[in-house]
Amino acid sequence: MKFAVIDYIVFAIYAFTVIGIGLWVSREPKGKKKNASDYFLASKALPWWVIGASLIAANISAEQFIGMSGSGFKIGLGIASYEWMAALTLILIAIFFVPIYLKKGIFTMPQFLEQRFDKRVKVVMAIFWLAVFIFINLTSILYLGALAVHNMMGISLFWSIILLALFAMVYSVYGGLKAVALTDVIQVFFLILGGIIVTVVATSTLGEGSFLTGLKSLFNDAPEKFDMVLDKSHPSYNDLPGLGVILGGMWVANLYYWGCNQYIIQRVLAAKSIPEAQKGILFAGFLKLLIPLIVVVPGIIAFLLHQKGMIVVEKPDHAYPILLTLIPSGIRGIAFAALVAAILSSLASMMNSISTIFTMDIYPVIVKREIPESKKVTIGRITAVISMLIAIMVAPLLTRLDQAFQYIQEFTGFISPGALTIFLTGFFYKKATPNGALAAALGTFIYSLAFKLGLPDIPFLDRMGYVFLLCLLTIWIFAKIENKSDPDKVVKIEPGMFKTTSQFKWGAALIIIILIILYAIWW
Repeated sequence: MKFAVIDYIVFAIYAFTVIGIGLWVSREPKGKKKNASDYFLASKALPWWVIGASLIAANISAEQFIGMSGSGFKIGLGIASYEWMAALTLILIAIFFVPIYLKKGIFTMPQFLEQRFDKRVKVVMAIFWLAVFIFINLTSILYLGALAVHNMMGISLFWSIILLALFAMVYSVYGGLKAVALTDVIQVFFLILGGIIVTVVATSTLGEGSFLTGLKSLFNDAPEKFDMVLDKSHPSYNDLPGLGVILGGMWVANLYYWGCNQYIIQRVLAAKSIPEAQKGILFAGFLKLLIPLIVVVPGIIAFLLHQKGMIVVEKPDHAYPILLTLIPSGIRGIAFAALVAAILSSLASMMNSISTIFTMDIYPVIVKREIPESKKVTIGRITAVISMLIAIMVAPLLTRLDQAFQYIQEFTGFISPGALTIFLTGFFYKKATPNGALAAALGTFIYSLAFKLGLPDIPFLDRMGYVFLLCLLTIWIFAKIENKSDPDKVVKIEPGMFKTTSQFKWGAALIIIILIILYAIWW
């Protein structure tokens, strides 16, 4: 696809803005070196608007633009449940999870597990997280992003991987979370603007030059693509198993992802205060309502264009990159910047989370001694670089995937039921023991593998729900057998701990009303 001069100028402005801001906020005051709090938690000074924007920038990446559009092409609007139910999930996280985390003053999720249970649980879960973050999340984001750059710019897949990796490392490795979070504000602006442009242009193409005609065609020509709750006869029922999506495993996926996932929750831990964190999460919730418009609807449009012979889509995950070729010269630079913004923000956030967990939870166990603050920062930077090098080597192996988004969800689902169980019982079940938590941490893989191999016809979202219940049962059995709890480690729920401001309540109510309307229209 050819770029005009203006396209290169727009993209150059984007690139220099991101790198410039990232390096500028990374500066160290004269005579002061960054400590762990500065590097990993942005000195615990992030305002709500940065937190909200950074949450979305970290979340929306190639796996959404490419992977979720691919699922929109194959399945339809039903895949938007991941986004719309996330908006409701974020409200619950803000009310019940955030006050506990911020009162604990933690850096990482494994650190909370050590405070509530013991070091064994911390180390096991930290290792699990590092493996998933590096070999599933970081690798797939890099691959999908490189695939898009390859299809749009004609650059080879290998060099696309290298260029994206270098771009992400330029500002994030040195600057830490502050550089990542503040540049995310720019990234969100570009990814939403560019995403809307792609949707509008694709709709107009569907209407042969008329946006309104294209919009009419979108809703009339493929009504089966607008079913939010799939029937058992639907060919993609195993991906989105009907009511099980709303009432079952999707809750496990979303509560884990938004409430127990270092990659996401780290910017919340860096908030100025609990109300500031909650406002940021609410802001992210509103943005979540908008996201399907720019990551799912384009996939449906691509399906209709393919059906009409206006484009050729060989694989679902090729849908979005092909749509980008429809963008007129002159605004392609914005659309391309949007995609790159989504990729870079997620790569930078993932590297930062990997380095935080390794530095704060794994390295001290290895060396068995106290680590100076300045050395923690150095170790974090080295870890970020090494994790990206691993992803560069593994990413090309993902070329055989059909729907990358489903691949990511399924294999992340091996860890999420057990992790969520451990956190929820750690919060609210005083009798939960370290041995029970450890058994659930190991059990989540054993149970998931047993279901996948022994009962492969069970949809993976349903499987996550069943594994979650089994992990709960595991912790309960250990609690009954051991019949003990450590009062010093139990989370103390204080009166008024979960109270929120009136503004938060009104915002949350509005999100719920909008969700009810959306599901009522497309049930």
